Amino acid sequence: MAAKNQQTQKPKKRKQISSAKVERDSSKSKKPKLLASNPSKNPPNKPFKKPFKSPQQKHGRPNDSKFQKSDSGNENKELSKRERRLQAKELAEARKKKRKPHYTLEQELASLWEKMRRRNIVKEDRSKLITEALQKMKGKIPEIASSHVSSRVLQTCVKYCSPTERDAVFEELRPHLLTLACSTYAVHLVNKMLDTASKTQLAGIISSLRGHVASLLRHMVASVVIEHAYQLGNATQKQELLMELYSTELHLFKDLASIKESRLIDIISRLDLQKSSVLRHMSSVIQPILEKGIVDHSMIHRVLIEYLSIADKSSAADVIQQLSGPLLVRMIHTRDGSKIGILCVKHGSAKERKKIIKGMKGHISKIAHDQCGCMVLVCIVSMVDDTKLITKIILRELQTTLKEIALDKSGRRLLLQLLHPNYSRYLHPDDLASLNLSVPSLSDKNESEVKSQNISRDEESNEEEVGSDNDMTASESGKSDTPAESLHSVEGGKKDPSLRRRELLISSGLAEKLVDVCIENTGELLRSNFGKEVIYEVAMGGSDGILRPSLDEKLNSLHEAIATLAAKVKSEESEEEHVLENFHSSRTIRKLVLDCPAFASTLWKEALKGKCQLWAQGHSSKVVSAFWESSDSNVRKLAKKELQPLIDGGILKISETKQSGNEG
Repeated sequence: MAAKNQQTQKPKKRKQISSAKVERDSSKSKKPKLLASNPSKNPPNKPFKKPFKSPQQKHGRPNDSKFQKSDSGNENKELSKRERRLQAKELAEARKKKRKPHYTLEQELASLWEKMRRRNIVKEDRSKLITEALQKMKGKIPEIASSHVSSRVLQTCVKYCSPTERDAVFEELRPHLLTLACSTYAVHLVNKMLDTASKTQLAGIISSLRGHVASLLRHMVASVVIEHAYQLGNATQKQELLMELYSTELHLFKDLASIKESRLIDIISRLDLQKSSVLRHMSSVIQPILEKGIVDHSMIHRVLIEYLSIADKSSAADVIQQLSGPLLVRMIHTRDGSKIGILCVKHGSAKERKKIIKGMKGHISKIAHDQCGCMVLVCIVSMVDDTKLITKIILRELQTTLKEIALDKSGRRLLLQLLHPNYSRYLHPDDLASLNLSVPSLSDKNESEVKSQNISRDEESNEEEVGSDNDMTASESGKSDTPAESLHSVEGGKKDPSLRRRELLISSGLAEKLVDVCIENTGELLRSNFGKEVIYEVAMGGSDGILRPSLDEKLNSLHEAIATLAAKVKSEESEEEHVLENFHSSRTIRKLVLDCPAFASTLWKEALKGKCQLWAQGHSSKVVSAFWESSDSNVRKLAKKELQPLIDGGILKISETKQSGNEG
């Protein structure tokens, strides 16, 4: 019976609980029910939807957001669009004033800056504005120098202010230079101070950087300041900045950094430093810089060159592996960076060379026009055996701007290296020396290794022609007359140099395209100080006649194009100077007459036969006299009858030595 009573009582309790819940729910949801009963919001044909409850309503907290929104909506309706914009602007200004303590001052400085930076402003008016701005900033310069607006105002003030005012700004900023150098905006002010600093101030800035050079070089922003100071400093100041990166001793003791030696090897021997400790210190400096990719600065290039000069084999190979690729493209714009590029090409593996060449894709034209960068391209075409890759990436891009490359002072050297390799007339001795550089640790080999390599090279007839005009030869015993270092420096590849040149010039179609460019732009190239050398080498057929016999017809067309220009009637009305009277073109044509008998006969028949008296004076006389001075007897016979009366009459002057030599 008790069990039955419990079973009957349980449902009653459930009913009571459910009814209580209903009462509570009904008490809470009175307002939504009234809203739902509104016929305008709930049409009878649509089912009733529960209203959305906010978190405050769920937890029993009142929610007045609806009423607040409706109130603000009424206010927005009352305000016009312009008034709302102004109100938002005022709120933004208020927030900026709370966030920036010198916001009002910056606004005043910005209005002054807009006036002082105008180009057409009178000097006196600008000086007044600068003085006013400096008065407002006095005592607060270090605080506002990192601001985007204030740093620009300060740069203009430092540029145009008087020396006294500049000294005052310098003294106020000097204790904070290291902090400002790391700021994105203040770094430009520090660079401007370096530009306008006196010798004493520059020395003070460089001395304040001492002890922080390595850490600042690792900073993406501050490294620009170190590089700028390095560029502006004299040799002693540059050495002072570099010494800190070499070893801990030189970093700690300033007196040791005052020695005259500039090369790291000499410094180590002079101060009796431990080479291993120097390597460890330099590795700790260089590795973070390379990992961050901060490789654009010449100071870093100098440090890397010195590091490679003393590094062991594994360390040097690691650095070359890290640099091989797109990273190297950002380095080769400086002299030391170009040397590093050459070392990477020379000592890198086939895979690393491929990365270097692929990393240059899209930048070939720019690199070729660069004074230092073009030497890396010269090294690549002289040493890399993968001619298909060079053709695909380097030569195809060059062919689109071949005329500009031929007329450029630096770009022409790449073409001339293919046409006439390692010619001292086209490459400076320093350039030839840079092509002969090598890393000592990667070049040192045992005598047996050198001997075996010499023997195999003699058997395969694959001697390289890289470095200087004096090619290195091996004796019959297998021993080289030059040290192992220079031996390794000319080991660019296994392919025969003449075969490599033929593949790059003839097989790639570069030579044919180059001859066409010379034919189309004959006059411009002849009159150019740099283009004349390219057209001369092309007209000659390159060294060893590499362009012959495959391009004989094209070369004959080029000879006729030059002769046609020379055959034009001399006219004073013409804007362009005649090719026989122009300084550069007359001497180029003279060289072709002396060195190329085929061209000399074409020129005589087309342009000079019967007209020698007309061209016997001025720059054109150099061309006419070349027929008399030619070492080829057939060329002399062509012009002897016509030139003899001119020489006897004193119209055409020829030196006695050349005249007696030809008569003999």
